Amino acid sequence: MTACMQTTKKLWIWQTMMTNNKVIVIGAGAAGLMAAGFAAQYGADVTLIEKNKRVGRKIMITGKGRCNVTNNCDLQTFINNVPVNGRFLYSALSGFLPEDTIFFFESLGLPLKTERGNRVFPVSDKAVDVVDTLYKFIKEYGVNIVCDTAKALIIEDSAVKGVKCASDTFYGDRVIICCGGKSYPRTGSTGDGYTLAKQAGHTIIPPKPSLVPLQSPNSDCKDMQGLSLKNVSLKITDKNKKTVYSDFGEMLFTHFGMSGPMILSASSKIRDFDNGSFTAEIDLKPALSEEQLDKRLQNDFVKNANKDVSNSFSKLLPRKIIVPVLKRWGVPFDKKCHSVTKEERHRLCKILKCFTVEISGFRPIEEAIITSGGVKVSEINPKTMESKLVKNLYFAGEVIDVDAYTGGFNLQIAWSTGRLAGVSVAEQ
Repeated sequence: MTACMQTTKKLWIWQTMMTNNKVIVIGAGAAGLMAAGFAAQYGADVTLIEKNKRVGRKIMITGKGRCNVTNNCDLQTFINNVPVNGRFLYSALSGFLPEDTIFFFESLGLPLKTERGNRVFPVSDKAVDVVDTLYKFIKEYGVNIVCDTAKALIIEDSAVKGVKCASDTFYGDRVIICCGGKSYPRTGSTGDGYTLAKQAGHTIIPPKPSLVPLQSPNSDCKDMQGLSLKNVSLKITDKNKKTVYSDFGEMLFTHFGMSGPMILSASSKIRDFDNGSFTAEIDLKPALSEEQLDKRLQNDFVKNANKDVSNSFSKLLPRKIIVPVLKRWGVPFDKKCHSVTKEERHRLCKILKCFTVEISGFRPIEEAIITSGGVKVSEINPKTMESKLVKNLYFAGEVIDVDAYTGGFNLQIAWSTGRLAGVSVAEQ
């Protein structure tokens, strides 16, 4: 039986197994929409509480407005891309794999495409189409959407009974918290889920930014602002010169430091700056060995023998990085190419193969794509997403202490945990 046939069978079962559970879902982001939709598809009476007037606000800005829906990879590859508590996700992901996500959206009429790095996007390149598809899904199964802000859980005899909101109180048999983290607060992710979880006695791993740009005290970054480097190698080392991250791809210099795909992924491997700063080591010419690069420089200097060295790099380097490289090289800008010594040339090779930038910290959590930290996973049943401390209370999505690299992995975590929580509350 193919994956698609298996998924079709799952959908048929969900539609025919009816329950009478009254379910409250807090938060209409990626995880909340999936939890509400699947619980309702099973027959639960679902109320979805969302503080924003529109659902899926954060989905709208993911993938630069294109929405990187998932990463089209196998389970083990996926887990390898989850540096924080990946093993906790085995059950959720096994029940709803990236291939299931692709089939799910396409079966609802949203065609998808797979791009470089197995990143999956809607064919339209519009995140709004993903949100509209999910909205149609939850409305088809009768989810009641309420615009209100959850303030407190109603807990009696170690079991959740409902939710007190700013304007009303809602009672139910099950409650799923899907409020997200603290990144992009303008989308509604202001840490409400942590407050509710704490009320239930849960431990909150202190939230910090993840998939976030990195700050640098190096003035070169401001000089190179707007420069995008492609096909370069990056290595992040700590104060002991231990490599904490390495990759090949794209990055961007900004007025405050660095950003871009590799930098965002690197940020999730930097746990803190309490023990000192980190250093980015950039290989500007990874396709060339030092010997090959030295021969390239020799040829360039011969061709430009009577030119100043400052005017001889236009074909070797992007314009904005030439002056920073020359400064580090230390030879006079007006030195003629024919007078460059062998030792000077070798020194230049080392700079080009290891262009260093000191990293001093993260950008504010408000600029992070996701939040690292959240509800401690050892206090959640990974097979159902139910709290081990309070009966009938469930969690899904970014509010849990799991986070992954860029490339669609974090949204898939939201889809999988949201679906598992939704099915679990209905099945019970």
